[in-house]
Amino acid sequence: MIRPVTSDDLPALKRVIDANGLFPSEMLDGMTAAYLAGDEAGGLWLTDDDGGPVGVVYLSPERMTTGTWNMLLIAVHPDRQGRGRGTGLVRHVEQILTDRGQRILLVETSGLPEFEDTRRFYRTRGYQEEARIREFYAAGEDKVIFRKALGIGSEPTS
Repeated sequence: MIRPVTSDDLPALKRVIDANGLFPSEMLDGMTAAYLAGDEAGGLWLTDDDGGPVGVVYLSPERMTTGTWNMLLIAVHPDRQGRGRGTGLVRHVEQILTDRGQRILLVETSGLPEFEDTRRFYRTRGYQEEARIREFYAAGEDKVIFRKALGIGSEPTS
């Protein structure tokens, strides 16, 4: 079941983040504060609940655009990976944004070889590599940006 994140979910979501080694999990409190306070600018936080949160996705509208969103975080606990949960979160997010009339979803990841599985995850779900910023994260580590047009007929023809 995919549902909005609540403050009660934070301890379990911190365990998901720690298990994936994404960033220091104590940052989650500050990252979710505006959202949990009801501020729409806090983005959209969802969790995959299977007897407790086992996955999380965070989206934020791109400033100074119309209908462009960024998927800034997606994680599934390693014990639950490979079972379609990440795909379920992505598809759920795409549907919510499409239903709201949004146009584009962007996601970024590292260009390092150890992130090839992550890049393949996005490619197999219809995301296309839109840009690569060389040496963005660190010397030798590019930022790779993927893009997906949302909704029927939203992809331009060429």
